[in-house]
Amino acid sequence: MPIIKVLPHSEICPNGIEFEAKSGLNVCQQLLNNNVEIEHACDMACACTTCHVVIKHGFNSLNPINELEEDLLDRAWGLTSVSRLSCQAIVGTEDLTIEIPKYTINHAKEK
Repeated sequence: MPIIKVLPHSEICPNGIEFEAKSGLNVCQQLLNNNVEIEHACDMACACTTCHVVIKHGFNSLNPINELEEDLLDRAWGLTSVSRLSCQAIVGTEDLTIEIPKYTINHAKEK
């Protein structure tokens, strides 16, 4: 099983975390299943950018990005060449290292 390593984020995951991931499931759901409360305002419907993550390691092992995700990512805060919407990024067989950006485009938190 691949390992997902989440780098520390001051609000969501202050100490960072590592956990075993299941190949074939999206990154967002796996983060939520492991108590990493990433924002996902559209309920993982690929309609916002609140679940934006930066894949520091393992980017090429994810499923290919589609046009809708690419268009949405253009609006994400802190966009990089290895950015993905975690609700659309399907885990393959390689380990991943993920950074959750400091900000989202949401003005209010979901909680």
